[in-house]
Amino acid sequence: MAEKIKGKKGAVRLSDGQVIVPHRKSTRQYIIQHKWLYLLFLPGFIYFIMFRYIPMGGLVIAFKEYSPFVGIWDSPWVGLGQFRKFFSNNDFMKLLINTLGISLLQLVLYFPAPIILSLFLNEVRHSGYKRVVQTLVYIPHFVSWVIVTSLTYQLFNVSDGIFNLIYQAFSGGKSFDILQNASAFWGLIVGQDIWRETGYGTIVFLAALSGVDQELYEAARVDGAGRWRLMWHITLPAIRSTIVMMLIMRVGGILNTGYEQIFMMRNDLNISRAEVFDTYIYTKGIRSGMYSFSSAAGMFKSVVGMVMVLLADKVAKLFGESGLY
Repeated sequence: MAEKIKGKKGAVRLSDGQVIVPHRKSTRQYIIQHKWLYLLFLPGFIYFIMFRYIPMGGLVIAFKEYSPFVGIWDSPWVGLGQFRKFFSNNDFMKLLINTLGISLLQLVLYFPAPIILSLFLNEVRHSGYKRVVQTLVYIPHFVSWVIVTSLTYQLFNVSDGIFNLIYQAFSGGKSFDILQNASAFWGLIVGQDIWRETGYGTIVFLAALSGVDQELYEAARVDGAGRWRLMWHITLPAIRSTIVMMLIMRVGGILNTGYEQIFMMRNDLNISRAEVFDTYIYTKGIRSGMYSFSSAAGMFKSVVGMVMVLLADKVAKLFGESGLY
């Protein structure tokens, strides 16, 4: 029998009274032993320091009336003035409603799509057919938003778009201009997301599914379980932690609807439903030169995202999941 010794980490006392203290390597020895792993880690570390952490110092202009002619440090301090100006702006509620509307639709309609597709792909037994299907559903992810927008305009164009031609054939010649219809904008954006990202999003879930113990399936089949019961009682519980982790990350980005896609899809007629935080920050910061104001808006968005991640992680732990932290 071996007994742990308090006060000495890792030390144990054997039944004959002999004490064994494990040899602990110094930090320097550990780094030398794993030098190639640290060498692989170094480029990513440098990238995040240079392009993620150092630029955070520029957030100081959110508390100033920044002017590029005098520089960051010589610009006058205004404290929380830019934030008060942002929250009291008439556009704030419109931005919040539009951003949350698109994000919640993505959460309800887009988030489950990769999970469902992964479950279906996992049931495909022919490996060659499965690889072909996976390749085909991955391809849209590598199509730029410029091409996606062009395809959308070609499909839904009011004059010669194929969907409008079909609609006219069944409605007696009437047309429906979905591209100019503000009420249809959110659905159009989420539809593009589903088409472009669903296939690529299956990578994480398929990787999780590959680690499911096959003996569980065999035991369940012996008990008479069919495919649906196997999926519900074995497959889904096995990837539940992965689903929760991805959901936490999705909730953290609830105010991130993306800039490029929405900017290219909006026009004068749907702008009332198309203006979100990302496009507003670009418009005010780059086009209007309101650098401090747009920095305050961006900082608000980042802080909300951080709070949402922490809250979602806390809720996940309350329900017995491991969470992110």
